[in-house]
Amino acid sequence: MGFSTQNRIVMNRDSNSYTFIFATAMVFVVASTLAFTASSLKSLQAENVRKEKMQNILSTIGIQTDREQAQNLYKKYINRTLALDHHGNVDENVDAFQIKLNNEIKKPEKEQRFPLYKALVNNMSYYIIPLRGSGLWDAIWGYIALKSDINTIQGAVFDHKAETAGLGAEITQQWFMDRFKDEKVFNQSGQLVGIRVSKTNNDPKDFDKNDHEVDAISGATITGDGVTNMIIERLTHYLPYFEKERTTIASIK
Repeated sequence: MGFSTQNRIVMNRDSNSYTFIFATAMVFVVASTLAFTASSLKSLQAENVRKEKMQNILSTIGIQTDREQAQNLYKKYINRTLALDHHGNVDENVDAFQIKLNNEIKKPEKEQRFPLYKALVNNMSYYIIPLRGSGLWDAIWGYIALKSDINTIQGAVFDHKAETAGLGAEITQQWFMDRFKDEKVFNQSGQLVGIRVSKTNNDPKDFDKNDHEVDAISGATITGDGVTNMIIERLTHYLPYFEKERTTIASIK
């Protein structure tokens, strides 16, 4: 039996089948679009993270820059990048810049590698150490730079993942980070004591740079303790290298 018009299959748009197929198609289209976008932006995001890391490292030695200039200034002022083992020896097979502390600190100490950045600014040497620890809600991290005496802090940078705005999140504020400048991490006996973020500090304006303390942030005791702990914990791993470096410096003098 013939038909004078072309046969067409028309699906009822009010049917459940149509709704299911349409929803499935839309999910596929959206998912594909998002996956393509994420893939396209991945390299750009990685580059931004890399440049931000350079900015933070430079900031500890007083070099402020935007992302566009970060790489050039990093190459200008960072003259050595070292990956140390737990004996303070340099592991030439590891790129220190690529070490991710959030993964590294999960390893046994003997398997960890400890990044160290050496800088030279106006003929002054600095040692920059990455930091990572725990705040009230999640991870905190940063960098701390020591002057050529391997004792006096030149500068510090802190950041966090989920601290409370107006409280623990204040560790990222310049006024808090500036408190660490010129503080000493070793006592007069040569013992590593770090810097204590103290709510009982008797020097709220941080005039005393030999007390190994800075004034705490009101209402952020646990985050402050996290900063205290991560400084001493991370610096402890560098003691073997610091001892070798001091010996080398003394022999040159």
